[in-house]
Amino acid sequence: MPLFSTRPSRRPRLSRSLGDTQLDKVLGKLSKRGSGKAADAELIAELLTETGDDWDLRGHRVSVLAGAASGTGIAETWLERDPDDVDALVFHSWTTLVRALEERSLDDTDTLITRCHRAAELSPADPLPWVVLLGTARVVRFGHKDVDALWRQATARDPWNREAFAQMLALLSPEEGGSSASVLDFVDAVRTRIPANAPCAAVELTAAVRQYQGLLAQGGMRAMTAGQLFEGGHLAAALHQAAALWPKPGFFQHAAAPADLNVLAYALCAAGRAADAHPVFQALQGMVTPWPWDVDGPALQRFEQHLAKSERGRQGGIGGS
Repeated sequence: MPLFSTRPSRRPRLSRSLGDTQLDKVLGKLSKRGSGKAADAELIAELLTETGDDWDLRGHRVSVLAGAASGTGIAETWLERDPDDVDALVFHSWTTLVRALEERSLDDTDTLITRCHRAAELSPADPLPWVVLLGTARVVRFGHKDVDALWRQATARDPWNREAFAQMLALLSPEEGGSSASVLDFVDAVRTRIPANAPCAAVELTAAVRQYQGLLAQGGMRAMTAGQLFEGGHLAAALHQAAALWPKPGFFQHAAAPADLNVLAYALCAAGRAADAHPVFQALQGMVTPWPWDVDGPALQRFEQHLAKSERGRQGGIGGS
């Protein structure tokens, strides 16, 4: 998949696959088949077998499919059929994690941990069992040493694994029992080492956008001045570099790159640089992710509003606001 197309922009639409056409086909068939769990499991198994050891693409596909299949019984059917299949184990574990995060509780932690360890034994190079365990720590609070050990296991296998960084960022956040200081410490520790086009390159901007949205939620003066978060210091430099590099065709090659461009477009608009977000919107070709747009309204509506603002700012030759 060429990242990103130079064809005229398409109408904004929510996209789970983020341009992954093979994943999109499987998602379409899953939604049509309904209760055909065995056939659905076979579809997913074939796609993951084809994905192989492309860990970035594998993480994207497993996370999206797990979200789509959570609560359908597909993962259970597959695991019953193939209890020692690494893909079945990882997929079942991820769907369990999806439900646990939604419900903020996990009924059988030991079984999930056992399945992740079994998957890791069957495929020692795969980072995903360790990523799922990191996610599990968001529900069942592990000790710092245990979390650090899981982090090392995941990143030893794939140093810039986007899903691992996303789970760690969420785990450390104040919304999930961490703190803003913990998030900042983590970002400071990793940002200078991450390659500019790595799958996890958006970790700093993602953390900043979450902080910005937290300020908006507080209302009053904090909300009015929230955009100043992006002015000056490391964050301003990171935003400037991202705006210059990320929208370029071919700069990003990871599967979830459109999600990161959504974050960049939002951050630029939040910083009062709507005109500078125009190339980012163009690169997205209308692919919209629910977050970060859905915090204060329907995601598509908010995306279109900021897209229109960026167009007006570009035509006026100003940064927009």
